[in-house]
Amino acid sequence: MNKRILIVEDEPAIAQDIAYNLEDRGFIIAGIAYTSEKALEYLFNSTISLVLLYINIKGTKNGIELAKIINEKYDLPFIYLTSFTDAETVIEAASTLPYGYLVKPFKDSDLSPAIITALAKFESNKSNDIPSIDDLNKLSSSPITRTEYAIIKNIFEGMTNQQIADINYVSINTVKTHINNIFIKLNVHSKIQLMSLLKK
Repeated sequence: MNKRILIVEDEPAIAQDIAYNLEDRGFIIAGIAYTSEKALEYLFNSTISLVLLYINIKGTKNGIELAKIINEKYDLPFIYLTSFTDAETVIEAASTLPYGYLVKPFKDSDLSPAIITALAKFESNKSNDIPSIDDLNKLSSSPITRTEYAIIKNIFEGMTNQQIADINYVSINTVKTHINNIFIKLNVHSKIQLMSLLKK
């Protein structure tokens, strides 16, 4: 299968059990991170196909904060592992657009199908993805920033201005300012025109 899985889980026994389970099913373990700092190190230095991400991971960042970094910098699918099912946690986790949400204790037999499904969905989404930031900059009057590109992706995913503000922890006026700058740089005058440009 040659798919490399990063396991971010701070319980060594659980992490090793997951690793053995996945290796038996043909996956490669890219690494096991017991803290958020180690997870960031693996993300920066390793080739990874998918991340299994424990929400309450030890370290300076929790799993949801790691997910936001993964979305912004690494463009990888991830599946949350958690014992939390409260509405607040689920809603916050969902805002990061995970490819799965497995509640502990889950069965060993649940893991491989969840990963295979997530990888397939990710590949499908990639085939319908927006142009890269480099491609957009070829069409832009001035460089698109990383923040603007993230907002372009949010718009492409159908988010409202308020939803974009919420997931990026900024005011709606800040979002509107970024969108206006995007319109100017790409010489469009509405989200409809922007979407049309992205789909060319």
